[in-house]
Amino acid sequence: MEHMFINQIQPGQNIDDVYMVREPILRSTTRGDLYIAMYICDKTGQLNGRMWQASEQIYTSLPKPGFVHIKGRSELYKDNLQIVINHVSVIDPAQVNLDDFLAHTDKDVNELFEDIKKILGSIKNEQIKALMREFVTDKELMGKFLKAPAAAKLHHAYLGGLIEHTHNVMNVAKAVLPFYPDVQDDLVLAGLFLHDMGKTDELSYEMAFEYTNTGQLIGHISQILVMLNEKAEALKVKGTVIDQNVIDSLGHIILSHHGQYEFGSPKLPATPEAFMVNYIDDMDSKIFQVTQAINDELSDSDWTVFKGPLQTRVYRKKLDD
Repeated sequence: MEHMFINQIQPGQNIDDVYMVREPILRSTTRGDLYIAMYICDKTGQLNGRMWQASEQIYTSLPKPGFVHIKGRSELYKDNLQIVINHVSVIDPAQVNLDDFLAHTDKDVNELFEDIKKILGSIKNEQIKALMREFVTDKELMGKFLKAPAAAKLHHAYLGGLIEHTHNVMNVAKAVLPFYPDVQDDLVLAGLFLHDMGKTDELSYEMAFEYTNTGQLIGHISQILVMLNEKAEALKVKGTVIDQNVIDSLGHIILSHHGQYEFGSPKLPATPEAFMVNYIDDMDSKIFQVTQAINDELSDSDWTVFKGPLQTRVYRKKLDD
């Protein structure tokens, strides 16, 4: 039987298929009845799942994450599609085709990496170039960089998503930097290459996209700052001393690239280069979310449902050719 992918499910359909379950939580209704809330996922997306009249025994049997056979029905709740689960049974991962469940970029990650290295090769500042070379020649780190998602949910949340996002923002910077001669190109390009590198340790992506203990306790912003200082120390041992101003300038870009405190940014942008990195990074993330919202909409409406991260509905109708 062919797998029914998440993006194929319409309201009012019977569901009888294998899916990945993530983050199951045992909760109580206002009447005290137990139910399980969870995410039901495959490579095309995820839906909220609800199993009413559940039990602790069922909850403890669920993998976190893992694969389950679900029988139930899809329905709309407050304009959002969800799956009401009547029966669930655990499936051995060996019986599952992982390609159905782990989304990955449709781009050639090796080609993206070669282009990124070419862009980094244009950096003129010898100290920044030495730092970038120290990262690029770290085979273990770069292996993770080519495979990691850029996020667990919001944007480029698939294998290879991190390098795809990094490649996008570096090429956007290449295009706009000539219009801003007072902005230091080398810092922007290096900052964009590094800004999300900590996600190689922040996210786990062997079965489902989740936060590692390091990701929960440290986070990718702090992690890449640690990496940057480690690379500078490694270069010092080899006889190349990196000026503190270089480390601080790159460190500031890293610490401020989320732009606002409420978005998890330890610092606010305070240099032209930090502002540019923040805006380019945010633009790539937002455009991805907008186009994904349009493409994933299930109805024929001109508008998507309200998208919380974007704080709006998105208009889908295109101009006639």
